Amino acid sequence: MDTTLDLSGNCETSVEMPETLRPEEEEGNIEYKFIDLRLAVLGNVDAGKSTLLGVLTQGELDNGRGCARLNLFRHLHEIQSGRTSSISYDILGFDCKGQVVNYAECRTIEEICEKSSKLITLIDLAGHHKYLKTTIFGLTGNCPDFAMLVVSATTGIVGTTKEHLGYALALGVPVIVVVNKVDLCPKIGLQRLLKQLETILKSPGCRKIPARISNEDDAISVASSLDTNRITPIFTVSCVTGQNLDLILKFLHVLPPQHSHSERERLAQDLTEFQIDELYSVPLVGTVVGGVIRRGSIREGEKLLLGPSDSGTFNEVKVRTVHRNRLPCRLIQAGQAASVALMDVEREQLRKGMVLISPSTPAVCCRQFQADVYVLFHSGQISSNFQTTIHIGTVCQTAKILKMDRSSLRTNEKARVIFEFKYKPEYIRVGARLLFREGKSKGVGEVLQIFPYECIER
Repeated sequence: MDTTLDLSGNCETSVEMPETLRPEEEEGNIEYKFIDLRLAVLGNVDAGKSTLLGVLTQGELDNGRGCARLNLFRHLHEIQSGRTSSISYDILGFDCKGQVVNYAECRTIEEICEKSSKLITLIDLAGHHKYLKTTIFGLTGNCPDFAMLVVSATTGIVGTTKEHLGYALALGVPVIVVVNKVDLCPKIGLQRLLKQLETILKSPGCRKIPARISNEDDAISVASSLDTNRITPIFTVSCVTGQNLDLILKFLHVLPPQHSHSERERLAQDLTEFQIDELYSVPLVGTVVGGVIRRGSIREGEKLLLGPSDSGTFNEVKVRTVHRNRLPCRLIQAGQAASVALMDVEREQLRKGMVLISPSTPAVCCRQFQADVYVLFHSGQISSNFQTTIHIGTVCQTAKILKMDRSSLRTNEKARVIFEFKYKPEYIRVGARLLFREGKSKGVGEVLQIFPYECIER
């Protein structure tokens, strides 16, 4: 018989939420506004990432054999192997009183959304090294507000743990560390692992302030100051005994949005940019694109530009409907993840990495761009004509180095380079962060300048 876990997140400390669920009238329709955060879950294979998310969202403890994770898997081979190979999503809600809203009381995602004043979108990413490309795409394309690094107490810091931590820090995503499976680890081994984690976080490459969370006061105070991007909380939990799971829930309840209200308002007033990372064909609806709206807003019935195509063109399209968390809505704004149904657009015309932009936005794409890069690791030296896979938001494509401001690049060295996409032009913005990898070689950088591929006539 399954053990029922009380995941209410109750405590005597009163925490005032910055926003509450409230209906607002807009053109005769009710729009629900709530706090919406995205949390990417990272860590090495078999660290218990999917099991942890399953316990939090289902409200029931695991049986010690991973039964809690089954609802997050998308493919049969994932169920058979117990290892995530794709990007899966689920949600965890909190009402205005701080009570947890999950599948223990609600049957559907729609019901969770209706009862919640705060929603945490949980993005479960693959831990195995052969799915690293998928994991990086989940980090860059979903634009998470925070990243949760799950470490197994039994195996410690092994495999892709440090690599995942490095990618999150390179993208400027605040990190939360969760040491899982503490029920299987002796106290001496656990203390040794915690000291090792603190040493890594304090190292020159991270420069973080680790904070062990042992009670609710710690969870509340650290969550309130996490927006400084210096403090890194460390939780020790067990999905079998339920140890300290209530502290994670209290922490997530208090955790504020990464962007302030004024900053979100400013982004919402900007020109629209919606990055496409998922493609669907829905019966009786047509073509649907999923992604994150980085700036601006999108309304039902609005006309936008879709592109770039393989030839670098942008085409006008009309929005049929807009859905957010599986609920229809009239309007989505900057920072929100949503799905948009497009009229008279065939699935074959689309690809991941395309964008929807306002007609007044300069529709400029590029094959070549200049960037400052920093090599995290390379076994030899990098020179001109070096080919690598570039990740910029939802863009993922092979590129080569045309020019460099130095003869060669080695590990821990910087350079200003000009990249050229190998296959097709892409829409990228100056200031965007990039990751590049080729085999064991990896590096980070920032886009400084783009060289327009073609000027588009409207």
